[in-house]
Amino acid sequence: MSSTPSGPGDRLVRIGAIVFLVGTVATMATVAPLFLGTDPFPPVAYAVCMLMGVGFAIAGAGVLKSIAVQRKQARASQ
Repeated sequence: MSSTPSGPGDRLVRIGAIVFLVGTVATMATVAPLFLGTDPFPPVAYAVCMLMGVGFAIAGAGVLKSIAVQRKQARASQ
């Protein structure tokens, strides 16, 4: 663990990164049969690939939350 305190949106960014990585692995797994010449996965497997976008959105929400809190703190200090 790092010694720096976590910010307000850090947890969302970490969760988003994990969800994004799961979606990335699912994408690689569903594309592999196309190159290997085997039977493709069912359509549900392709839906799991959408986790890449969901993870990106979650991480983006964490970044926006962090920005909002920092702007609020900057206005309060003025």
